[in-house]
Amino acid sequence: MQLCGVNHQRNSVDTCGEYRVVYTAAEVKDTLKKPCSRGPPVLIIQLRLAPTSYKAQGVVEDVTNRIVDHIRPGPYRLDWDSLMTTMDIMETFEENCCVMRYTTAGQLWNIIAPREFVDFSYTTSYEDGLLTCGISLDYEEVRPNFVRGFNHPCGWFCVPLKDCPSHSLLTGYIQTELRGMLPQSAVDTAMSSTLASFYSDLKKALKT
Repeated sequence: MQLCGVNHQRNSVDTCGEYRVVYTAAEVKDTLKKPCSRGPPVLIIQLRLAPTSYKAQGVVEDVTNRIVDHIRPGPYRLDWDSLMTTMDIMETFEENCCVMRYTTAGQLWNIIAPREFVDFSYTTSYEDGLLTCGISLDYEEVRPNFVRGFNHPCGWFCVPLKDCPSHSLLTGYIQTELRGMLPQSAVDTAMSSTLASFYSDLKKALKT
């Protein structure tokens, strides 16, 4: 992954190679080099593969299994994710495989109205860590007062840091269509803020 320079400030925007930096912390590179660093870095970039594709990456102070248990559909997610307002497991195929329907809060003073998603979700081991991934499905009717969004294939990879297995590197690849008549600038702002809050909320939840 290539960054444009080394002194990006939060909320800076730049272009370089295949990536456009949407939101970053200057400490990202240094933190990844320091064993057991507790630094606050969260790197969020918009991939040029599609207008709505993003990569998020950050170090989380906990073991891989516990982090993924908080992210995947289950009893923890709704308790800590500030964007998610409801979550229902519609069908379960096996322990780590299900169809879930969830709703999200309005964003940017409700410029982006509440959304509803129905996703197929699967969690499995991957190389030295865990992967929880999903894709949206066409499923039943949309609830009143919601816009049905669509998630293209996406996933969260979580692997322990080699020099400090009590910390993990969490990387997400997200491609979401919020749908509706929204300017791309509003979508970019909402996604960068949402992904940054995702890490912040998750870290707080893991400390309890």
